[in-house]
Amino acid sequence: MQIFKAGERPTMRANPHYFTGTVWQDPIVNAPEPARVMAIRVAFEPGARTNWHTHPLGQTLHVLSGVGRIQVDGEPVQEIRPGDSVWIPPHVKHWHGAAPETSMVHLAIQEQENGSAADWLEPVSDAQYSGA
Repeated sequence: MQIFKAGERPTMRANPHYFTGTVWQDPIVNAPEPARVMAIRVAFEPGARTNWHTHPLGQTLHVLSGVGRIQVDGEPVQEIRPGDSVWIPPHVKHWHGAAPETSMVHLAIQEQENGSAADWLEPVSDAQYSGA
């Protein structure tokens, strides 16, 4: 058993190479091998979002508060709200973040493969974010 104690996992600003706007991350668990699961509480300020990215083993998002947006490449932008859970299959290009006027907090759960949980791609343009 391993206990991940509060205070030993400080809040950190998300890497600006992979996000637009202000995004904060609170690590919840990064299980040691052979387990692969990791979970992060992610808080997006209004208008903040991820770059396009994929996950080698997929990702689950569970919205805790606020209003967000998510888009799979080639599909329309969709709104997500508290209580919504989204499963993104492995290798599916997507992005997610807060709505323009509202912050959003979600729990992101994914597994690592060969030490990586995400493959980061290009930023989401303002036109893509607005659904144009």
